Amino acid sequence: MSSIYDFTVKNANGDDVTLSEYKGKVLIVVNVASQCGLTNKNYTQLKELLDVYKKDGLEVLAFPCNQFAGQEPSCEVDIQAFVADKFKFEPTLFQKIDVNGDKASPLFKFLKNEKGGFMFDAIKWNFTKFLVGRDGKVIKRFGPTTDPKDMKKDIEEALGERL
Repeated sequence: MSSIYDFTVKNANGDDVTLSEYKGKVLIVVNVASQCGLTNKNYTQLKELLDVYKKDGLEVLAFPCNQFAGQEPSCEVDIQAFVADKFKFEPTLFQKIDVNGDKASPLFKFLKNEKGGFMFDAIKWNFTKFLVGRDGKVIKRFGPTTDPKDMKKDIEEALGERL
C-alpha cells in the first residue's frame, strides 16, 4: 500500500467506500469518541476548519473508536445524530473500528506506519489526527491534545499544493 487511496473502508451505514474517491482532496483522518474530555474542543474546531476550507478541498474523515476507556459505546447512527445535533457538524463518519492491536483497521495500521508517534507508534488516545495530502500521502500526525485550530498552517500548505 502506497497511499490511503489503496484502502476500502465501511461508512457509518456499513457500505464500502474506496478512499480513492477522495483523490485530490486534503484529508484529516481522525479517531473520534463522543464521551471524551477532548470531544467538545475537537468537534467544534474540526467543524470550524471544515467550514473555512471545504471549498478549497478539505474533508474530515471520522472513525469512531471505543478502545480508550470505553468512550464511544454508541452505534454509528447515534454517533452521527450526536455530532449533528450538538455540534451542527457532519464529518464523513465511518464504521466503528479499532486503531490498535491485532484487530486494528488496516487503514490505521498504514497511517501509524507512515507517521509514527512520539516514543511509540500506537494511537495513544481519542482524536489522534492525520493530515493527508492531495496525493494520498500522510503529511503529518497530530496528537490528541493538539487543537485542530493549531493545524491551520499545515492545512493551508497542503491545500496550496496541487497535483
